[in-house]
Amino acid sequence: MSSTTGVHALVRRTHEERVLAALRTHGALSRGELAKRVGLSRTTLSEITAHLLQRGAIIVADTDAATRAGSGRPAERLALDPDSGQFLGVDFGHRRVHVAVADASHDVIAQGVERYDDDTAWPDRIAIAFELIDRLSRETGVHFGALQAVGIGVPGPYTAARTGVPAVSWKRQLAPDGVDRAFAERFGAPVIVDNNTRLAALAEAITRPDAVDNLVYLRLSDGVGGGLVVSGRLVTGSRGFAGELGHVTAHPKGLPCRCGKRGCLETVASVPAILQACRDAGADTETLDDLAVAVAKGDPAVDAVLRDVGSMIGGVLGAAAMTLNPREVVIGGEIVHVAPVIVEQAAATLRYELYSIPSDQPHIVRAAQLRDSDGALGAIAAIFHQSPLLAGYPDPTASARPASQQRSAL
Repeated sequence: MSSTTGVHALVRRTHEERVLAALRTHGALSRGELAKRVGLSRTTLSEITAHLLQRGAIIVADTDAATRAGSGRPAERLALDPDSGQFLGVDFGHRRVHVAVADASHDVIAQGVERYDDDTAWPDRIAIAFELIDRLSRETGVHFGALQAVGIGVPGPYTAARTGVPAVSWKRQLAPDGVDRAFAERFGAPVIVDNNTRLAALAEAITRPDAVDNLVYLRLSDGVGGGLVVSGRLVTGSRGFAGELGHVTAHPKGLPCRCGKRGCLETVASVPAILQACRDAGADTETLDDLAVAVAKGDPAVDAVLRDVGSMIGGVLGAAAMTLNPREVVIGGEIVHVAPVIVEQAAATLRYELYSIPSDQPHIVRAAQLRDSDGALGAIAAIFHQSPLLAGYPDPTASARPASQQRSAL
């Protein structure tokens, strides 16, 4: 793309955002009213609105015939299309895929989740994601003819979206090769791929009124992963491994891990591992709902397991915090809301680990504000490219295909 073309595209996107922001704030407006509110000439505004109408981002809502003075021709009033999915966020976990869809105003208008087995092959995972997207379209009426970009989170390290090198796969771990290609071909839109927990860390950092400059994020789910925000930057590392706290050894003589080592934090703090440990202690905990019941009843065996897990989490986070000196440490995943004692024990252990660091602002250890949708929402945030945390992050719109090559998926 030439520099002239690139500048023109950037200017057009800026104009589009101003038009969409005006419609989001004021509702349906005529082109004349829009021109006054956004400060664009009639000619420029006509070009911008024509493109937005063609993409399906906006619609002709009605005319001003009812309020118009005089006998002139009624003017069309434009509005955001409430059913147009503009941005798609997909979070592939070890045992489930979560999808979130945002409209032109960046509001989430549809989301859903579908589960699969841990050993499900990637082509099947992708097919399950497509089926989920189809179902969301049928149930909510959302359409994807104007989809601008897709953000995808995958488990484990991933560097292809940033450097062009193949994805790194671990021993016994399925590599997400081709996931970007599959979505690009299906939707005819640019795709960006990164580690799903890193994207969850991004979502967690920017949900605050002011973005967190230094944060360590740990997510407990079907697997255990982490994300790092250092000096206002979302960190990836040289080969995409930054933040892989789930594969720090927590129990040297523990169980084998999917990465090929033994006793990684994931083997004790993932949701399946915690549920199994509670069962080994005599509790009936097949699901998180079962665990919630046991916690509510004050089962002492379950409490002991959860506190032991929290201590090991705190030890791993303590090493990370001692190295990075973050402002906040956040623990995410649905289980921390079911069993808050995990966070409480991790915080107590972390305070002990960091006792030697003088500070008038003690580290804040908290449960994540977001729930299981954090990775998908983080993927959408990466598409928006609006956070200073994403400085140096690839802009997916730069790889957009010509309109002639785009096609509707649904």
